Amino acid sequence: MEAPKQVSSSPIEEIAKLTPDKVFSAMGTAAAGLASNEAASRQAKYGKNTIQATRKKSQVVVFLSNFTHLMAILLWVAGIIAFIAGMPELGVAVWLVNVINGCFSYWQEHQADKATEALKKMLPSFVNVIRDGHEQKILAEDLVPGDVMLLEEGDKISADGRVVRASDLQVDQSTLTGESNPVRKTSDAVLDEDLTTSETPNLVFEGTSVSEGNGRVVVTQIGMSTEFGKIASLTQNMGEKQSPLQKQLDHLTKQITVFALCMGIVFLVLDVAFVHNSIAASFIFALGMVVAFIPEGLLPTVTLSLAMAVQRMSKRNALVKSLSSVEALGSTSVICTDKTGTLTQNEMTVNHLWTPSREYEVTGVGYAPKGEVRADGRSFSAADDDDLRLLLVGGALCSNARLIEPEKEGGRYTVLGDPTEACLLVSAQKAGLDLSEEERLIPRVRELPFESRRKRMSTIHQLERPLDGATRVAFVKGAPNELVRLSTKVRVNGEVMEMTDSLREKIMHANDGYAEDGLRVLAVAYRPIHRDEKGVPTSVSEYTPDVIEHDLTFVGLEVMQDPPRPEVAAAVAECRRAGIRVIMITGDYGLTAVSIARKIGIVKSAHPKVFSGPELEKTSDEELRKALEGEVVFSRMAPEQKLRVVENLQAMGEVVAVTGDGVNDSPALKKADIGVAMGVTGTDVAKEAADMILTDDNFASIVSAVEEGRAVYANIRKFMVYILNSNVPEAVPSAVYLFSSGAVPLPLTTMQILTVDLGTDMFPALGLGSEPPEKDVMNRPPRDPSEPLLTGKVMRKAFLWYGILGALSSLGAFFFAQWAAGWRPGATMFGVGADLDPTYVRATTMALAAIVFSQIGEVMNCRTELASVFSVGLFSNKQVNKGILIEVALIVFITLFPPFQDVFHTCPLNAWDYLYLVLLPPAVLALEEARKAIVRRQGHYDRNGVRMDTQSER
Repeated sequence: MEAPKQVSSSPIEEIAKLTPDKVFSAMGTAAAGLASNEAASRQAKYGKNTIQATRKKSQVVVFLSNFTHLMAILLWVAGIIAFIAGMPELGVAVWLVNVINGCFSYWQEHQADKATEALKKMLPSFVNVIRDGHEQKILAEDLVPGDVMLLEEGDKISADGRVVRASDLQVDQSTLTGESNPVRKTSDAVLDEDLTTSETPNLVFEGTSVSEGNGRVVVTQIGMSTEFGKIASLTQNMGEKQSPLQKQLDHLTKQITVFALCMGIVFLVLDVAFVHNSIAASFIFALGMVVAFIPEGLLPTVTLSLAMAVQRMSKRNALVKSLSSVEALGSTSVICTDKTGTLTQNEMTVNHLWTPSREYEVTGVGYAPKGEVRADGRSFSAADDDDLRLLLVGGALCSNARLIEPEKEGGRYTVLGDPTEACLLVSAQKAGLDLSEEERLIPRVRELPFESRRKRMSTIHQLERPLDGATRVAFVKGAPNELVRLSTKVRVNGEVMEMTDSLREKIMHANDGYAEDGLRVLAVAYRPIHRDEKGVPTSVSEYTPDVIEHDLTFVGLEVMQDPPRPEVAAAVAECRRAGIRVIMITGDYGLTAVSIARKIGIVKSAHPKVFSGPELEKTSDEELRKALEGEVVFSRMAPEQKLRVVENLQAMGEVVAVTGDGVNDSPALKKADIGVAMGVTGTDVAKEAADMILTDDNFASIVSAVEEGRAVYANIRKFMVYILNSNVPEAVPSAVYLFSSGAVPLPLTTMQILTVDLGTDMFPALGLGSEPPEKDVMNRPPRDPSEPLLTGKVMRKAFLWYGILGALSSLGAFFFAQWAAGWRPGATMFGVGADLDPTYVRATTMALAAIVFSQIGEVMNCRTELASVFSVGLFSNKQVNKGILIEVALIVFITLFPPFQDVFHTCPLNAWDYLYLVLLPPAVLALEEARKAIVRRQGHYDRNGVRMDTQSER
């Protein structure tokens, strides 16, 4: 048997155009299948039908990476410097911080990349084929091009192929397209050039499943050549991406390293020049200052801040797989979202019914039969209107779907079969029909299945009560234009009338109006079948579409859509206020997509740009980027096209979040700055490729996650302000010592400075990482990803405001202790030339304690950017409260216990000392509250820090 012919550069497109008999010829096979020896020969040529795996990073390498990034290296070096400077306790402490943080990060982020394994799990192990002229069951991996697969209801499809025989064959392609409606398949040749590969009705694809019917398929592609395999290849070939926060931390590490080294050199030179210490002693002093200027608490605070956000997000239906993804959400400037199930409820719902005599509104959404049929200001039941009853009965009985009631009270109804047919059952029940009773009274005796060529289906029923004088009836439902064409009569107000051109125009005008609103419309008609009617076979089994589907009586239209989730419109509006653009990328048709986008506020303009998959193929990247600057909706998208949209948005400088649930979405999920998979309807492949999983499949949960992401970055900034401001009260006293040429003894020893950095400062700073989002966080535009963590504003606030307040408090305490012991200006200060002088020890203890107590006020000030801290509750952050108690306990501990007094150069303090200290926090807090109040008044903000001109929008 000859090998498959390469009929063109795109063989699958050409094979779709062939008739079934020519498909066998083109693939070098026959209806009797391949011979076993030919199958073996082809397997040797094409290989196994498997998804190839890529090599993964060793878990050892992944673990060690948490200890080798720039910030971690800086801490390792800081520990070494501490050992060189004769402070082994400090070196051990710094290294311990690094080890604990690295282990915690690894534990939090340990999510093995299982996308390839998930793909394999979705593929069936065995498949039925015809080989050597008879049916065989073989391993799916042994399929080769040219094999003839046998498909039955419930089967998973093992390779791409061309349908050569179909009996009501319907395939669930949601894993590839994201659209849940089963797709009817045909064996007919398809000549339409304007179809994407997944839309071609005579092709089936690996990884999808048969939802109804049966068929035969000639295998055209296997393994990595299938659509499934191409998606796997796209996903596997993407490198790991750095989040905006990771990039900023690397940049910040370089800044801090340069800053700390420069300060060390400055203090070395000043110590030698002004105090005239030896170079060796000055070097040790400078090394201590270098370590002091490195914020050892930054890594654990960032990690804790991200971990706390992960916990809060999980309570808001968002599970985050990697810590860095949290902050990336906060930087998001564009959300590319799927439609079905994310923006909509994924429950097709009839919302209008139309007959030539009346239009009805149907209330209620979803598959629960709760709602009513209304017209003319009142409720209607099927018993009130014969035309309405016939429309609903015909639609419900000409259907193969079934509604499954929830097992538990308050649960959701589910559907077996086509969701479009299921909603017809629901609308009938809302009008008071008992469908079980209707099926008993009007039993089905034959079905003429839907075919894409006919665009309709029919069911034949036996009647207990005659209709139009007949005891048998055919209910027909399908495309309105087809049924209108086939109808010679129409029911109006319960009477059968001749169909006229004006009535045809009236029906199509109604249909076009619904279609323009993006609604799906099905028409219902019937044909009374008289036993003695000429041309009608005696046996029901001989009924065919040609015999039955003509001379129909038109009844009406059932109008439906997958309704938007009720909370989505508010979430989209919040995105607009937050400066985040929402772009819909769906596998559905353009009119439907635009209709939903307009209803929920994604598009506002009268004529947004709508790209279909085929149109995008013909569009250059330059044209696409220009279109992306405005309102745009993407429909009928293939996986590589969705990926292309994401890549172009990123090239425009956008931080892109992408939602998805199908295998087709995995490349875009992987490429996006933040990939968001659906937890309920999402495939394992999508979940493994994503950074975050929504447990409720709800777009509104993404917006909540963005809010938490913004809070994370804000908290890291708050930490930066807090941790850096203590460097000023640490450095200024040393500068006073240097510039006074030693006349003012060193107000803080090196160990006292490091006590602040690694001890007292650390715990309140960690509490800042758990601060919830501020009320105005979603009124701010997205953060510029290129903006550094350490901005001029942060440095001015930390060094020139908070830092000066802390320095004045510390120096004031030092001089207060000297003055209380009898020192007066002009006299030699206690401690000059005598490091163990009791008054000097008490003065340094006071300088240290003053920094700690002023930092109590500072940490409260740092909790809000602009709002009064009293508006969020002064003691509402329990982690900060615990941190304050721990730092106060630490300072008391090292001043009271003799072994620690020697190490930290401290002594017990008296009541007057503590009176000075306890006045510092309220003083620092009051000064900052006054500053914030002035700024709020000038910028028209309320006490909560929210601009007054945005409150009306809420």
